[in-house]
Amino acid sequence: MQRCFTSILSANVDASAAFYERLFGMRRHFDSDWFVILTHPDVDGLELGILERANAIVPASARAAPAGVMVTFVVADCEAVWARAGQLSAELVEPPTDMPYGQRRALFRDPDGTLIDVSSPLTAL
Repeated sequence: MQRCFTSILSANVDASAAFYERLFGMRRHFDSDWFVILTHPDVDGLELGILERANAIVPASARAAPAGVMVTFVVADCEAVWARAGQLSAELVEPPTDMPYGQRRALFRDPDGTLIDVSSPLTAL
């Protein structure tokens, strides 16, 4: 394998890319009107694609709103990302909650309805 990344299908590629840029500090590595690849200056190898849902390369059967997918980002401060997501008008699904597997997790939806999980490791008390 040479490379692997997730592409989120979007009704508005530019707006979705801007959401992830503001939320996580990601940057556009490749930018066109129908496809954007985002990377992060502090995370080698991380790529997130934003692909226009109605583009001819997307099969018609795959153009519906996302279902059965949750994209997870492990961050230093789940609470801060949760607050930023709210400021960016994300649909807030589940507030930060301590999970039995040792992380604090929050859930929200991006502008295209993709379920986003932000998690932070719990520190020993």
